[in-house]
Amino acid sequence: MTQIHPTALVDRSAEIDPTVTVGPYTVIGPHVRIGAGTTIGAHCVIDGRTTIGQDNRIFQFNSLGAIPQDKKYAGEPTALLIGDRNTIREFCTFNLGVPGAGGVTRVGNDNWIMAYTHIAHDCLVDNHTTLANNTTLAGHVHLADWVTVGGLTGIHQFVSVGAHAMIGFASAVTQDVPPFMLVDGNPLAVRGFNLVGLRRRGFTPDRVAAVKQMHKLLYRQGLTLEQSRSGIEALAGEMPAAAADVDMMNRFLASATRGIAR
Repeated sequence: MTQIHPTALVDRSAEIDPTVTVGPYTVIGPHVRIGAGTTIGAHCVIDGRTTIGQDNRIFQFNSLGAIPQDKKYAGEPTALLIGDRNTIREFCTFNLGVPGAGGVTRVGNDNWIMAYTHIAHDCLVDNHTTLANNTTLAGHVHLADWVTVGGLTGIHQFVSVGAHAMIGFASAVTQDVPPFMLVDGNPLAVRGFNLVGLRRRGFTPDRVAAVKQMHKLLYRQGLTLEQSRSGIEALAGEMPAAAADVDMMNRFLASATRGIAR
């Protein structure tokens, strides 16, 4: 049977798998659904139309599914969706979405989310990210797969961070960060590319060489963004082993809306 501490307050309408564990003094609202194997610590509040997948570890003192911090929100039925196998440490706040922008805040699978992280309305956090303590995502932020964010970092609304990028400690991220790049600071600056992360994820030497060349084209040769993009597009034919990585960079640069970190 579901292991619910006798001091927890769980609404009868909540859908909770029998294998879920709920700690002392936690409050779970009527529209919440929680999948198999998830554990929830003490003193959490899970509210709103929140769906949580399987095998998540949610530590004590979290607020998940509260209404968005947006003055336009008027009680519409928006949602928070959390996938599988995420670790969510203490004092995190994940908000519901707002109407007009999809109305859904999404967190994917296998993310490592450390204490005091805030994920605002309509954010999209993909898979395998690491968000260190006090990471703050404003509304509509998108973090792609394998992004790493250093502690005490703030990310401006509508910013996108590409896959495998790394953001250093105490950074102010106000522009889009292309895939693979290593950035930090306030104002934000590109310091290189995420070589250590790529090696840890099994990137071959050919793929690493392609990422290095993309970094040079964007940041080391004094080219305009249009010239850089033309050079990057040509890499797909020159370095076929990295064609998918080049394509991802091309798509990111084509869709960047806030200008890229330079």
